[in-house]
Amino acid sequence: MATHNYGPSDAKLLVHTKREGAAAKLGHDLDIEVTSWQGTLEIADDGSATSAEMTADPNSLEVREGTGGAKACSDKDKAEIKSTIEKKVLQGKPISFHSTDIKTSGDGTYSMRGDLELGGNTRPITFLVSLNGSGIPSATAEVTQSEWGIKPYSAMMGALKVRDTVSVELSGR
Repeated sequence: MATHNYGPSDAKLLVHTKREGAAAKLGHDLDIEVTSWQGTLEIADDGSATSAEMTADPNSLEVREGTGGAKACSDKDKAEIKSTIEKKVLQGKPISFHSTDIKTSGDGTYSMRGDLELGGNTRPITFLVSLNGSGIPSATAEVTQSEWGIKPYSAMMGALKVRDTVSVELSGR
């Protein structure tokens, strides 16, 4: 059995948001990086994953890019978005994942089911994971914010809003 520890030096953890609503063309689709996180993956001697855990600092999300919109996403916009995420969306509540079941497919990919704590609520989620030849993971999942009690951000009386479902991506370096 081997234990692999990961963090920002090994992989990038991103949240991708999309905009919607009557005024969607005014907002930005965002790539948000989680800059402080750590993960552990247990690999059995036969090469199969047996458990996975991850924790992330809810105040470490940084807007890396905002695309679309009527104007470019400025540094001021990025700072305001970060503040909104910290104060209104995540509210400093813990983010963590603990696997409960891992299924291995024959092509080196895994389906990792587990419990995601987000926004003060814990619910099941499945991540699709693959490991490169060096054991560096890549993973994706779709998170529907409202399922965790998070109200997606909206502005202009709801004419501009973040889609309820966001994409989470872990990409190994």
